[in-house]
Amino acid sequence: MTSRPAAGGGRWVEVDPARIARWVEGFTDRHGTPAVLAQPYGLLLTAPDGATAELHTPPGVPTSPDVAGFAAAASTPRRIGLLLARKGAVAVGIAEGSDLVVHKVDTRYVQGRTAAGGWSQQRFARRRDNQAKAALADAVELTVRLLLPEAATLAALVAGGDRRAVDTVLADRRLTPLAALRADRLLDVPEPRYAVLLAAATAARATHILVRDPD
Repeated sequence: MTSRPAAGGGRWVEVDPARIARWVEGFTDRHGTPAVLAQPYGLLLTAPDGATAELHTPPGVPTSPDVAGFAAAASTPRRIGLLLARKGAVAVGIAEGSDLVVHKVDTRYVQGRTAAGGWSQQRFARRRDNQAKAALADAVELTVRLLLPEAATLAALVAGGDRRAVDTVLADRRLTPLAALRADRLLDVPEPRYAVLLAAATAARATHILVRDPD
């Protein structure tokens, strides 16, 4: 379980699917038995002391009107497509539950920024742009080859890395079926590698809970 401050107050907690029911039990012990209200994002828990917890439904999970149903649905194994893109690297995969059953990482050199000036700087900038475009083209083809044939079997597509790079990949018309499955969640990941992809498979399944303590 991880926690980080939330913009506007409170904190975000990421909870593994198997621990959701236990987390709610802990919330109840600390704040009292909460009222449970279904929301478009998932469930809102409001405790007697004013504490609230927003349980956001993980990608590909059906909605549920109660905590037991929410926890059961979140912990049910499902196939999730993964697309991580950042600068000159891309990683694609398919996770079944916590297992990464399909995976491929591809890297291509993209030159860093240069401090040179004048025509030299412009030449390096053009070269860098061309390298970045070639890297994204490779990312598109890799996604078409590995994920597109499996689109009908996926509950959701979870992306991570640089939003602009991901948007560029999914803008390819061939990937329209995958773009339609894209979850709102964007994973914050470093340059894609196998270990990063493996961690993303876990992060994609986590339940995000926004907790606000009483004033």
